[in-house]
Amino acid sequence: MKKYKILFLLNSKVQLENIVVNGWVRTKRDSSGFSFIEVNDGSCLKNIQIIAENKLGNYIDIKKLSTGSAVTVYGDLAESKGSGQKWEVLATKIDIISIASDSYPLQKKRHTDEYLRTIAHLRPRTNKYGAVFRIRSELSFAIHKFFRDKGFKYIHTPIITGSDCEGAGEMFKVTVMDQEKAINKNGQADDLQDFFGKPASLTVSGQLSAEMLALALGDVYTFGPTFRAENSNTRRHAAEFWMIEPEMVFCDINDDMDLGEQTIKYLTDYALKECKEDLELFATFVDKELLKNLENICLSDFERLPYEEAVKILIKSKEKFEYEVSFGKDLQAEHENYLAAQYFKKPVILYNYPKSIKPFYMRLNDDDKTVAAMDILVPGIGELIGGSQREERLDVLELRMEECGLLKENYWWYLDSRRFGTVPHSGFGLGFERLLMLVTGIKNIRDVIPFPRTPGNIEF
Repeated sequence: MKKYKILFLLNSKVQLENIVVNGWVRTKRDSSGFSFIEVNDGSCLKNIQIIAENKLGNYIDIKKLSTGSAVTVYGDLAESKGSGQKWEVLATKIDIISIASDSYPLQKKRHTDEYLRTIAHLRPRTNKYGAVFRIRSELSFAIHKFFRDKGFKYIHTPIITGSDCEGAGEMFKVTVMDQEKAINKNGQADDLQDFFGKPASLTVSGQLSAEMLALALGDVYTFGPTFRAENSNTRRHAAEFWMIEPEMVFCDINDDMDLGEQTIKYLTDYALKECKEDLELFATFVDKELLKNLENICLSDFERLPYEEAVKILIKSKEKFEYEVSFGKDLQAEHENYLAAQYFKKPVILYNYPKSIKPFYMRLNDDDKTVAAMDILVPGIGELIGGSQREERLDVLELRMEECGLLKENYWWYLDSRRFGTVPHSGFGLGFERLLMLVTGIKNIRDVIPFPRTPGNIEF
């Protein structure tokens, strides 16, 4: 007998004999002489119906099966006599792997997202979260396919770092010291006694390291977890999240904007084509406009305008924003959503931001006020991509580091890359969870990552 995934069986063109199906019971209904068991193995949204006759040797135990129980089914794939499904399995044998307790918390009803977050270890078994995490898997593959097809090399950058890429200081400290005992004469923790002999943190970005490999291998990308110790409980922020970070050499900010637009369009189109069944669930129960919005992203030419023009549009809009808008201030989510969702009604790329609100590594423009930075804003999400052309001029980079209060000796290796064969290069960071929010219509980042890490929440 051959094992089959339910996804394969449901798409089968012919009847199959002597098959094996593993899965979990979603529902069971007993009838006269039969039991109808809906089984799902996670391979797709739909269940497959198992027909268990009372002549099976362990039928008494089969009738005890409850939602959440695990089974192995042996039998034949046959055309269904009932409505709603093409195929069903006529069981010749059912092995009961385990019977779920009566206290199993996932019953045949809709549960709130808030409740399901309290049982994050079980929520992937629901239709909604099973669909989310299948889409997450498919788009992870699509990311690698997209960049590989473009000739990018996949690289791995450190998770533990001694550098603060963004300069914001919101980093998780990594230490093995007893903080009360390892104190220096100034009453502070003595980092010389720590594992690395200097302060270490979880990374907020792999960018600085990616630049080093790009200057040797050509175009590269990294895709992995990043961390930010920001005490924020908004629906868009998490302490642990995944970032897609490509780095291109011999290119400028315009090339960076082109790649960002291509990336979003490719991944959105991929989801529409490869995740149809799961997306239909979200289009039905989460966001009625989802498919139309995703198609709009694929077909639109992203609007491009300088940050300064965007600020003028926001000021002239007469909208009552919670946060004031003025040149030199970072845009908030409400400003980003107004531009993308209301004003342009499509994705928007803003560029040439004030240097005062951007990190040291972004290339200084000739006006000495702005840097070659760009953000891509999408309707319903706001900022999805943040990137820039990197400052390749050693003298300018050193001045920017001084302005930002960074010690050059901590970045000696980064400065070396500007001394030895520097070239114009650009890159960006794309938040994977925000991409999933865009694709599914889900409004809270906690619901697109299996085990969300947020302030006060590390239960699982």
